[in-house]
Amino acid sequence: MPYSDHQLDSKDLTARCAIVTLSDTRTPDTDTSGQRIRSLLESANHSILHYHLIADDPQTLRSLLGDLLSRTDIDAIITNGGTGISRRDTTIEAVQSLLTQPLPGFGELFRMLSYQEIGSGALLSRALAGVASGKLLFSLPGSTNAVHLAMTKLILPELKHLLHELKK
Repeated sequence: MPYSDHQLDSKDLTARCAIVTLSDTRTPDTDTSGQRIRSLLESANHSILHYHLIADDPQTLRSLLGDLLSRTDIDAIITNGGTGISRRDTTIEAVQSLLTQPLPGFGELFRMLSYQEIGSGALLSRALAGVASGKLLFSLPGSTNAVHLAMTKLILPELKHLLHELKK
């Protein structure tokens, strides 16, 4: 089946999403990245069923992701923050351990697009995506510009198609 047919088959799907921001310094009022994810998803007619801002702590993240992955009313989880290489950046290790089907193309394409915008600093990103417990799971950097790039160039253009494939 041609790619365009896949897009047509999934055009009426709506994702039920959870947003998780990992930060030791942001509050719900200053979480511009989480707010950007929310506004972009809602603009594309997807729904936000859960938003949580937590400290950059792997145990807290694993527990929260476990709860979200067990819910039947959530299709996709988008995290932001904790994807760099500092000592506190542990999101990727926590998320990778849950993935049953990694989507390596997401991270590869994200870094390529980031390189076009910021140059060699893109190599510091460990953004990734995959399937965990039958749900889509994306881990984005905490930068609002990086979130916007990932959402507009990769996630939103494919979210319905990815959901369609998971529901087969």
